[in-house]
Amino acid sequence: MEFQLDVKQNEPTFVRPAEETEKGLYFLSNLDQNFAVIVHTIYCFKSDEDSAEVIKNALSKVLVSYYPLAGRLSISGEGKVIVDCNGEGALFVEAEANCRMEEIGDITKPDSEILGNLVYDIPGAKNILEIPPMVAQESPKSRLPASGICRDSRQIKIHHNRPLQDEMLYRSLCFDSEKLKILRKKALEDQFLENCTTFEALSGFVWKARTKALRMESDQETKLLFAVDGRTKINPPLPKGYSGNDIVMTNSICQAGELIEKPLSFAVGLVQDAIKMVTDGYMRSAVDYFEVMRARPSLAWTLMITTWSRLGFHTMDFGWGEPVLSGPVALPEKEVILFLSHGKERRSINLL
Repeated sequence: MEFQLDVKQNEPTFVRPAEETEKGLYFLSNLDQNFAVIVHTIYCFKSDEDSAEVIKNALSKVLVSYYPLAGRLSISGEGKVIVDCNGEGALFVEAEANCRMEEIGDITKPDSEILGNLVYDIPGAKNILEIPPMVAQESPKSRLPASGICRDSRQIKIHHNRPLQDEMLYRSLCFDSEKLKILRKKALEDQFLENCTTFEALSGFVWKARTKALRMESDQETKLLFAVDGRTKINPPLPKGYSGNDIVMTNSICQAGELIEKPLSFAVGLVQDAIKMVTDGYMRSAVDYFEVMRARPSLAWTLMITTWSRLGFHTMDFGWGEPVLSGPVALPEKEVILFLSHGKERRSINLL
C-alpha cells in the first residue's frame, strides 16, 4: 500500500520579538535584488518536550537580534525590495502528522508531493512580497519542524535563447569521496589543467552531462550560472558581523557541441575562468549593473548550481541536538541543481 501522509494544520499565529526592536525601513543591497527564490527546508528531531512552545519561545528571543525577520517585505520608491521592520513577527503553524518520523523516508531526496505537506504555504500568496521573511511549521507527532526562510538573490549577463519545452525528469545522485577523487583525476588526466577543486570538477561534469542529456543543437549556446563568495574579494574587507548578501553570480558560456565533444578538462577550465573573473571590481560592477539595468537573468538553456555543501543544515540545533534528517523540500526551479554535503563525515555530495 502506497504511503499517504496526512497533515492537519492549526490556524497560523505570529511569534513576535521578546523585546522591543528597532523600527523603520531596512534597505537591501543590489546583490539582494536580482534573483529571488524561496526554498523550504525541513529539520527532523527527536524530543519528548512540548516542542512547539520551546521553538516559539526560542524564536521570540532570536528575533530580538534578527529583527528584520520579524518584519515584512515591501517595495521602495525606487522599485527595490526592502524590509519594513514593523515587528509583526514570524508566522508559526502547529500541525500534526499521521505518522512517525521513520515512515517519511529519506528526506535528503526532495519530494514536494510528500514533504510539501510538512511546510506551510501562504494561501493566495502571488509573490515574495506577500510572504513573511520567516515562516515555520512544527509537527509534534512526527517531530518535523520545518521552515522556509531561504532567499537567494543575484546575477550578471543576459542571453535570450529558446526555452526548454520538454518535461524534465529529476534524480538524486550521490558522489562519495572515492567518486569525487576519481572525477578530479579525470579532469586532470590530459594535463590541460594543473589542479582543480571538487566543486570545479563536479560542476563541469554535471554541466557537460546535462547538456548532453538535453540533446541541444551543437551550435546552441549553453550557460552555467553559479554563486561566488565575495567576502575575500571586497576591498576594503567587509566589517566583522556583516550578515548581508556578499555573493555574486558568475557564468560560463559556450556552444553545446564544444562542451560535449571536448574532454572534461575543458568544462572544468571554463568553471575556473568564471571564478577568476570575480574580483573587487567585478563585484562593484555587479552592484552598478543592476542599478542601471534592473534586469534579471534569463535561465533559458541555463544550468544554475547552488552549492549548500558548506551550509550547516546537519548541525542546526533547536535544543535537541543535531537533526536526525534535514534537507530541502523541492528544487526552486527546473534549471537549478543543489550540491549538499552527505554522510557522517560530510565528505560525500548529494546532487539534487
